[in-house]
Amino acid sequence: MTKGDVETYHEDGQWKDRPEGNERASSTHDTKADAVAAGRDMAKDRGVEHVIKKEDGTIGEKNTYPRSRDPRDIEG
Repeated sequence: MTKGDVETYHEDGQWKDRPEGNERASSTHDTKADAVAAGRDMAKDRGVEHVIKKEDGTIGEKNTYPRSRDPRDIEG
């Protein structure tokens, strides 16, 4: 992850959002959907990539904000 990218991950029974470089989560949520929504907003505000991990810790999805910064020339 690039410095400042936002990571959504599962830990200790909760979903959390943490900007890369921070030791602690910026927000915690009971559901993945809530954490993803908060992480997306945080990534959009910062203009960085949002990395969404699955419960097992593997990367499930990556989204770049704004879209114009996405180095890949594919939709999705």
